[in-house]
Amino acid sequence: MALAADLSTLIDALITSVAKISPDHKGSARVQSLKRRVQGGLRTGSHTRTDQFAVAKQLEGLQEKFQILNRDELAEALHLRLAELESNRNSWLPEILSLLLQLSDRPALLSTVKPPEERAKAPEAKETLSWSDLRADGTAFSDEEIWEQVDFAGDSSDDDFSSVVSDVFLPKHRPQSATTVDEEYIIPDDAFVPAENGDLIASLEKAQFWRAENHSSATTSRLITESQLARETIFMLQGLPTSIYVRLDDDFGVDRRYALEHSSSEALASLLQCFSEIGAKLNDVRSFTKLPQTIPYMQTFCRGLEDRLLEFDKVLSQVQCKYLSAGSTISLIQLLVDVRQHSHELVLLAEMIAKLRKDPTDQPMCCLDSLYDLICMLEALGDESSSQRLAELFFMCFKTYASSIRHWMETGQVDVSDSTFFVRTNRENGDLRTLWHDWFILDTGHRQQRIPQFLETSVQKVFTAGKSMVFLRHLNALPDIEAMRFEDLYSSPQLLPFPALVESAFEKLVDVDHSLSSSLLRTELDQQCGLWSSLDALHHIYLAKDMSAISIIDAKLFELIDRGRSWDDRFLLTEITRTAFSSVSVIDTSRVLVRPDSTQMRVSQNGQRTVGILDAVTIDYGLPWPIANIITEDAIHTYQRISTFLMQIRRAKYAIVKQRVRDARNTTPDNTLLHALHHNMLWVLDFIYGHLTYLVISTATRSLHKDLSGAQDVDAMISAHQSCMSSLEAQCLLSKDLSHIHDAIINFLDLCVHFADLQAAHLLGDEEQHMENPHTKKESENEFDSDDDDDNVNHEHTLTVSFHDSTYSQQLETVNNQFNHLITFVTDGLKNLARADGLQSWDILADRLEWRRN
Repeated sequence: MALAADLSTLIDALITSVAKISPDHKGSARVQSLKRRVQGGLRTGSHTRTDQFAVAKQLEGLQEKFQILNRDELAEALHLRLAELESNRNSWLPEILSLLLQLSDRPALLSTVKPPEERAKAPEAKETLSWSDLRADGTAFSDEEIWEQVDFAGDSSDDDFSSVVSDVFLPKHRPQSATTVDEEYIIPDDAFVPAENGDLIASLEKAQFWRAENHSSATTSRLITESQLARETIFMLQGLPTSIYVRLDDDFGVDRRYALEHSSSEALASLLQCFSEIGAKLNDVRSFTKLPQTIPYMQTFCRGLEDRLLEFDKVLSQVQCKYLSAGSTISLIQLLVDVRQHSHELVLLAEMIAKLRKDPTDQPMCCLDSLYDLICMLEALGDESSSQRLAELFFMCFKTYASSIRHWMETGQVDVSDSTFFVRTNRENGDLRTLWHDWFILDTGHRQQRIPQFLETSVQKVFTAGKSMVFLRHLNALPDIEAMRFEDLYSSPQLLPFPALVESAFEKLVDVDHSLSSSLLRTELDQQCGLWSSLDALHHIYLAKDMSAISIIDAKLFELIDRGRSWDDRFLLTEITRTAFSSVSVIDTSRVLVRPDSTQMRVSQNGQRTVGILDAVTIDYGLPWPIANIITEDAIHTYQRISTFLMQIRRAKYAIVKQRVRDARNTTPDNTLLHALHHNMLWVLDFIYGHLTYLVISTATRSLHKDLSGAQDVDAMISAHQSCMSSLEAQCLLSKDLSHIHDAIINFLDLCVHFADLQAAHLLGDEEQHMENPHTKKESENEFDSDDDDDNVNHEHTLTVSFHDSTYSQQLETVNNQFNHLITFVTDGLKNLARADGLQSWDILADRLEWRRN
């Protein structure tokens, strides 16, 4: 407790001294905050003790350094003082010595030790020195270098303590002090040129042809040797500044003052112009390599340019070494031949780079496309050596560019750091049912500038392979793909043309991953996800594959509609549908849901006796998410429209058959037109329904199974199913261009329902007459049971037929005329379609509907 109190007192004194806070404000919030921070810093265990062995090791090393630098007096003095400290040792001695070591500044250079007799003497006062005592012409201070900033960066480690003490122990700011010069140092004689070698100095000065004093002022031209001109040319080609070649922006100009004694000015100017043109193009390449590049394959391209520039510089260095050898012959013409030969590839690349700078910056694939076109052009011209060298550069760039493609196809992940990759993530809601369609998009950019021209045909395959891997990852069925070496992709003999070689390499890259992922995904969809059972379930629910289950739903639904009851109860309809399909093993009844459309019901509420009311009934079947990616919502909507059309046909037949059964129980007069209409309407209904189910749907289903079995990937499966749905939609007369025929058939179905209602209304009228006769009332009651009477009464409330305006016979004739008109209209429309597109099903349906004409 005493230690804590003393520590608190010391902390208060420290805060008062450092923060300049009056003792009256010791209880303020600021003082308390500072006190908590100081206590946290001084808390026990927050700082470790100094390693005393490391300090002792540093001091021993310091003594050895003094001895190595011939400062034995310093080593002896340090040893004596350490021995004296050992006799008076305390617990804080390592910390004190460590602090002294950190505060030391070049002790081997700046420390001095006085003899004992000098230490005993009193220190003498130093004489002051003023600026007037310094002579400007004095040798000690005449050198202007004393006024320059002292550079300590070049100090040797032997003259400083930094080699012994770690950088962590060095102070951040060292005091600047002048270094002492060893007075005993003697400059060696070989550092000076002997006076008798004045001719050598003169020859060196004379060799500097750019000096004006080396040329006669009387002549305008300056004569130089061919070796000097060759050296200047090599320097210029290497990107170094010269006197003869002057850089003008991105070009080189030639100083016309220089001339060769054995060459005309015109010939020399032409020769130097050739060199300057090559040098300007090489300078463009060097400038391009210094530009910052953010696109990965462009960085590889710049690295390839640097390698080729380095090779060219090595050739120039070899030429220069050959010129310096004894007995060599220097020829500018031969130099031009050599330069053209070894710079041909760089010159071609410089011309390509010049075109790139003119193009907009939003074309990331322009460089790769230009390099591809350049190689194809060289190969067409027969320049095999240049085309092969540039092909190596192309494949280097293509390897970098294809890394994102390989990462996408092998893992199903998009490299977001690559701005040139053409696949983008577009996931917003994360619904697995739309994984294949909405999670990823092809971002081709403006005019497909994100896709190289030579890869446009294979991009969709790359996109499909990556999405297959994403699909498999969510199915927990990722395959182990062995990554191929990129060099194996184009290691085939160079007998193929370059375009074929690139195409072959990329196909190898794509086909390996695409075939593996697609085949595995198809297997998962077939065996684990239940593709075929889901398709079979859709055919049962929507395409009426099993009439035993469909008839149960129809009977209950149509009965509710005829009775005028609440047939639009979704819970009741869902329960009826699930009960009916419970006997079908491929259907998961928990996924079945019936949704009445309230909007459609409001449209049809004034005409419940029309088959259009069935448009309000929609059956939904929830597919597993892998299957929902293949069978899209649009396809399900087509299934539902076909199901509704088939149900409308069954509704019309149900009304006629039920009314005919009701007519058979009564004694009706022999009416030929009535029986003819019964027969003709049922025959047309049966044939249309049979044509749709047994010919159109059955044929399309077999074709769909065949196409799905032969599909190579999910895209092909989706395309096959969409093609089947489009064909079914057209052949079932549900497409927009066939709406006039479909509307005519719907009118015919409504006419059938109206005909049944007409018979029901006529029957109810006869029954009322019989009921008024007391002799026939008992007979009527015995003939019909109570259930049938209830049905007739309820049916009567939904009838809209009236005999006030026209009689029963007149309305029967009207029905017959409308029937003939509608069937003729449908038949003619189908024949016109058959002549237009040649589809066989139209001819078959039209011929069967023409039976009355024949």
